[in-house]
Amino acid sequence: MLSLTLGLPVCGADQSRFFAGGLGGIDALSADGKTVLHPPALSASSYKPENGPTIDLLAGVHWNDYFSTQVDYLWNRNDAALASLQALPTAFYQQAFSIRQYSGLASLLLYFRQRSSWARPFLSVGTGVVCLKAVPTSQSSSNGIPRPQRFDSAAVALHVAVGIDLRVYRGWAFRYSFAETARSNPISAQLSPPGDRMLASFRNLFGFVKYF
Repeated sequence: MLSLTLGLPVCGADQSRFFAGGLGGIDALSADGKTVLHPPALSASSYKPENGPTIDLLAGVHWNDYFSTQVDYLWNRNDAALASLQALPTAFYQQAFSIRQYSGLASLLLYFRQRSSWARPFLSVGTGVVCLKAVPTSQSSSNGIPRPQRFDSAAVALHVAVGIDLRVYRGWAFRYSFAETARSNPISAQLSPPGDRMLASFRNLFGFVKYF
């Protein structure tokens, strides 16, 4: 019905309609922090994430030359150091965490070239649920402020991506994409004082897609 309404060609019988693939790459988490000044008191907090690995398993359907739907299972792991400092009286903590995220997402893809093209750039937008698990590691120090402990969180997220499919062999394409997933920030909630920013994951992904 969508294809007929938009006047776009439907996939022919000789064209693969379904696809699946696997991508891997680097994930970067956004940082956050906050400073509160009430003279003579001062308190500040921040967390510093490190880049980590990410994996994307995907499957989808081509509805026509330009529109597709896709579901993704995403995993990423990042190390992050949380720190808070308070002056008058002096107190502080620093705690390292290993952070893992598990995401289930559904997206609509808009391609800018027909399926017969060897290079097909695309834009996608979608939503889903992201589950975060944070486990403290042995690197820690504190004085007067309790260190955060293990915490879990699940939230609805907005997922956007740009990328390109490059046909490399019959039924196979190489895919590169840059994606951002934004959700509420459970890491900032552990800071003292708590931060205000959303948590964003930025992913550079490389891999292959198979057409069926």
